[in-house]
Amino acid sequence: MAQHFSLVNCDVVGFDLDHTLCRYNLPESAALIYNSFAQFLVKERGYDKELLTVAPEDWDFCCKGLALDLEGGNFIKLADNGTVLRASHGTKMMAPEALAEEYGGKEWKHFTPDTGWSCRSGKCYFYDNYFDLPGALLCARVVDSLTKQNNGQKTFDFWKDIAAGIQHNYRMSAFKENCGIYFPEVKRDPGRYLHSCPESVKKWLRRLKNAGKILLLITSSHSDYCRLLCEHILGNDFADLFDIVITNALKPGFFSQSPSQRPFRTLENDEEQEALPSLDKPGWYSQGNAVHLNELLKKMTGKPEPKVVYFGDSMHSDIFPARHYSNWETVLILEELRADRDGKPDESEPLEKKGKYEGPKAKPLNTLSKKWGSFLIDSISGLENTEDSLVYTWTCKRISTYSTIAIPSIETIAELPLDYKFTRFSSNSSKTAGYYPNPPLVLSNNETRTTK
Repeated sequence: MAQHFSLVNCDVVGFDLDHTLCRYNLPESAALIYNSFAQFLVKERGYDKELLTVAPEDWDFCCKGLALDLEGGNFIKLADNGTVLRASHGTKMMAPEALAEEYGGKEWKHFTPDTGWSCRSGKCYFYDNYFDLPGALLCARVVDSLTKQNNGQKTFDFWKDIAAGIQHNYRMSAFKENCGIYFPEVKRDPGRYLHSCPESVKKWLRRLKNAGKILLLITSSHSDYCRLLCEHILGNDFADLFDIVITNALKPGFFSQSPSQRPFRTLENDEEQEALPSLDKPGWYSQGNAVHLNELLKKMTGKPEPKVVYFGDSMHSDIFPARHYSNWETVLILEELRADRDGKPDESEPLEKKGKYEGPKAKPLNTLSKKWGSFLIDSISGLENTEDSLVYTWTCKRISTYSTIAIPSIETIAELPLDYKFTRFSSNSSKTAGYYPNPPLVLSNNETRTTK
């Protein structure tokens, strides 16, 4: 594969919406997501009212790349070989001795060597995006509460209540019915939770269209919520920017499921209509599958194998399936790169708006967790009189395996020429090669250390 990647060589440019084209005000959106679940658990399922109160320091628990053992209530951070680097029971971090006793340097029982392993099943759940992370904090606090109430309870059965909370707040009709907490609050004050797209990004999208690129929007959000987001961040004429808009895409199934399992559906007043036998023309659709989409793209480009690049923030829903099943180029949006250089939120962020989650500000989810350290690298304690050795995490391995490049935001590349040549991740290059404009400091520092 070529060492460089350039947008000028792509026929089709596709985008996820949430946390990709649409950037959120993370401290506000995280508190809202947490609250939407906590209120449900307390009011509808009888959980402890302590769950409703979150101290600013509690947010330090949130870290991308954690896996939750649903039965045991343990959160774990995995090395690229599947061994456990750090673990907690609920929010309580395990001491090195307890970690060694529990996991013993062996491959975690739910891990499989394939880096495409999704770690989302009836036994474990993997957290990899900003919609997920507030749920990680809530689940950890649920484990704390149940352990305390039941004198060291060893097995847990709370996930069914979390799933009911998801259904209550995010089911397809929730936006229209104004039910739950999340949608009514975002509808009431979208500017509190969403950042408008900078003018540079809007111009860049038009530049892509003027260069003859087909533009796709593929989101798992439903059409009514998608419309609210797009009108707020891009303006009322946002639909003119995209040739094809696909909502309720149910990723990663959009990429992995067959046309018979996931047919496209038309929409009427945001209600899904009949299943389509194929996709024949550009437009706005719901659900669907990558096979029928690719057939339409062949027709639109006149090419037997159109070259597609897809921008997304989730390894699980966007990057891995788009690369693995459809062989698309993939651009990972990694907001941690914004805060990485000085350990603070990006200074271009607007000031936080005052509101109901007042008090000392929680750390944004894109900054480093003191409890878990970097989600890209960690140390393994050495033997006596030997140095600790640094190892790459499973998350780091997936990023370099399935992403073409990783960037902090679309804004970062919006003013570059379309023929700009990015250095891509590749198996024979350094771990830092595919990050633009700069690799994460922890990886740069480790590479410097190991090459000395």
